Amino acid sequence: MAAPYVTDESGKYIGATQRPDGSWRRPRRVKDGFVPQEEVPVYENKYVKFFKSKPELPPGMTPEDETQSDAAALSKTAKRNMKRKEKRKQQSPQEAPSAELEHMSLAAEEETTSDSTEKAKKMKNLRKKLRQVEELQQKVDSGELKTPSREQLDKLSRGQALRDELRLLEADL
Repeated sequence: MAAPYVTDESGKYIGATQRPDGSWRRPRRVKDGFVPQEEVPVYENKYVKFFKSKPELPPGMTPEDETQSDAAALSKTAKRNMKRKEKRKQQSPQEAPSAELEHMSLAAEEETTSDSTEKAKKMKNLRKKLRQVEELQQKVDSGELKTPSREQLDKLSRGQALRDELRLLEADL
């Protein structure tokens, strides 16, 4: 909050103000033309000024045109997907499903795709861990690693559990 200016015969002053902790600031004498820091405009380089001055709409387009063109606001992919949905509706001999059923089926498709991607990630992770276990086992067998640490022994003991889990995931797909 800017402090009020006080003017007397000796000049212009910024009046005393109270700090948040309860103490008081002394009045400060300022020269004529002084602008407080809070009121100084923020510097903007020429590129920022240029982009702020550019209109948001393309030349010749009015805001009414923008609101009327809902289809133009869609991306290429969204338009393509809409066309595909329309083709599917035309090709299917059944009645067109209601909006709720369509929404539910889309949600189910998204769930199945997210589940399959999660399973694929988990399988990739399990294969990586199995590869590490096999490399560690080869080092132990070849004698390259004479005394494995406790963590390495734990990793070797988890090998069979990792194989079983990977088989289960592969069976689900």
